Amino acid sequence: MIGADRRYPWIVVGMLWWICFFNYADRQAVFSVFPLLQKEMHLSPVQLGLLGSAFAWLYGLGAPLAGMVVDRIRRKSAIMGGLYVWSSICVATALSKTFRQLMLFRAAEGCGETIYYPATVSLVSDYHGRETRSRALGYLQTSVYAGTIGGGFFAGLIGQTYGWRWSFVVFGGLGILLGFVLQRFLREPMRGASEPGVRDALPRLPPLSTVAMILRIPSAVMLMATFVCANFVAVVLLSWMPAFLYQRFGMSLAMAGLSATLFAQLSGMAGAATGGWLADAAVKRTNRGRLLVQAAGVFAGAPFVVLCGMTQSVVWLIVALAGWGFFKGMYDANIFASPFDVIRPEARGTTAGLMNCVGWLGGGGSAPIIVGVIAQRTSLGFAIATTSVVYCIAGLLLVTCAVFFIDRDMKGVS
Repeated sequence: MIGADRRYPWIVVGMLWWICFFNYADRQAVFSVFPLLQKEMHLSPVQLGLLGSAFAWLYGLGAPLAGMVVDRIRRKSAIMGGLYVWSSICVATALSKTFRQLMLFRAAEGCGETIYYPATVSLVSDYHGRETRSRALGYLQTSVYAGTIGGGFFAGLIGQTYGWRWSFVVFGGLGILLGFVLQRFLREPMRGASEPGVRDALPRLPPLSTVAMILRIPSAVMLMATFVCANFVAVVLLSWMPAFLYQRFGMSLAMAGLSATLFAQLSGMAGAATGGWLADAAVKRTNRGRLLVQAAGVFAGAPFVVLCGMTQSVVWLIVALAGWGFFKGMYDANIFASPFDVIRPEARGTTAGLMNCVGWLGGGGSAPIIVGVIAQRTSLGFAIATTSVVYCIAGLLLVTCAVFFIDRDMKGVS
């Protein structure tokens, strides 16, 4: 264990948990006030989808550069700087008067947030080695679900009570205050500190050489393709579910925002903790352990996606959202733990950046618009249900990687 205080690696996870909470609360807030924005600015379903995609596009485009920067600067500086930037942009979103201005701020927030996750998972991987990495990143992942619940519910509640602009002011302001509190407590570890045999600081690789090295590893490439598929489905849940519940079940904005997030995200927290524990246990028995846990998550989650879009019953809707969330959490706990098994410590920031790039551009950037187009021609429920096919593709990619590539690729970093 790193350092004299054996608790500190877990304290780090706790501090980063709260930063990640606001990361997701800020980005989720806009979806809960879609009906208010639609009424005030007379927006179409495709324009609402563009608001979700604008964030994803800029988040994804900036991710490779962010990952390369993370591998070359103090990750603490990247994390805290990112928190201040995206929180300030979130506050500024309240100034929007037109659709274009709103799009601009959403895109800018994507730029602000893009450096956070590569820095965070790289830093955590140096406090937690192969034996605890899935659990640490799985526990951190629970903040994604908690932040989504908080952003979904409180943005809807604040929006319907005080107007949608105050939702952004409150969340952004709280994020800035959090940065002031945590600035003094977060410490930067040595890169590779959790790896056996690493005693000295690792060399910094040239950016293009780092990217080329990552893309030569089949497991890394297949895990990126899997993330595209999984993120496609995840962004549908985040972006369209509040509006779906508002339309189909006649819920209020606050209740739609809460219901769209509460059941899926609470069960997602349980799924992430379970997936992290199962993966850390499984990888002790076989190199395929983390991948098989992820594959089980997406295959088992697919039927619940179908049920969520097609049911007319509130009871079955809750069951569907809870099932979807739990198995999504099992996959999510290992998003970065799996590739870090085949990636050297000095390239993990770049790897996370590349994954975010392809995941958000290929998956998150396209999902809100594609679902909006399908919904405009059929129904929103049918559009949501069809995304289950994408989950099945993700499962097939994971199984293929487990069977053919992971054993060889892990030998390359041992």
